[in-house]
Amino acid sequence: MTDTPSEIVTIRRVDDVVVLEFDDGKANALGNDTIDALLAALDEVDGDADAVVLAGRPGRFSAGFDLKVMGSGPEAAQAMLARGVDLFLRLYLYPRPVVAACTGHAIAAGAIILMSCDLRVGTRGEFKIGLPEVTIGMPLPFFATELARDRISKRHYARVTALGTMYDPDGAVDAGFLDEVVDGDPVAIAVDRAQELTGISRGGLLRTRTTARGAIAEAIRVGLAEDLSHFAVANG
Repeated sequence: MTDTPSEIVTIRRVDDVVVLEFDDGKANALGNDTIDALLAALDEVDGDADAVVLAGRPGRFSAGFDLKVMGSGPEAAQAMLARGVDLFLRLYLYPRPVVAACTGHAIAAGAIILMSCDLRVGTRGEFKIGLPEVTIGMPLPFFATELARDRISKRHYARVTALGTMYDPDGAVDAGFLDEVVDGDPVAIAVDRAQELTGISRGGLLRTRTTARGAIAEAIRVGLAEDLSHFAVANG
């Protein structure tokens, strides 16, 4: 599989649910091509889907931001991070319910995607989920701490953000990265969960997105330039 947007993300429909599966053939890192492909796919299905499932490749939901880009210089790193924030907030404020099928490891930006989705179905196994930035000498960005403040259990917030704790799938449910862990195919089960959400009012959801998440999203946008100024070196 080559790293072109049209090949990284596939789109398929299951009744009233649209399934977006992203697979870069490697670690499922969030590089520029993958981010652009996911944003384009979300735009393409907006208005066409009653619910969306976002799935990674088997064994790896996402390994985080592309470290090659992160290490290529501050301008490239900051541009990619900004585009990543576009993706997180697009999911966070999406006008239809979004269910993540966490197909394996979800590390750093991969875990942020989970926090940006409404429901998260994980697969049971020896997988790691979390935000390890501080353990590798990197600050956790404001956009991550604010999404964590909204989605992560208060009991785990300090462990997730300040201590960089990594969780197995069952622990990730208790922490708040996942809503359930399954032994079967997480994509098929995520589709089932999404089917249960297809009757949600688009207008009602849009207004609720604004009241429940609008202030958090605005704070992230307003603080983004300052946030990104701290990322001049590689970050996962």
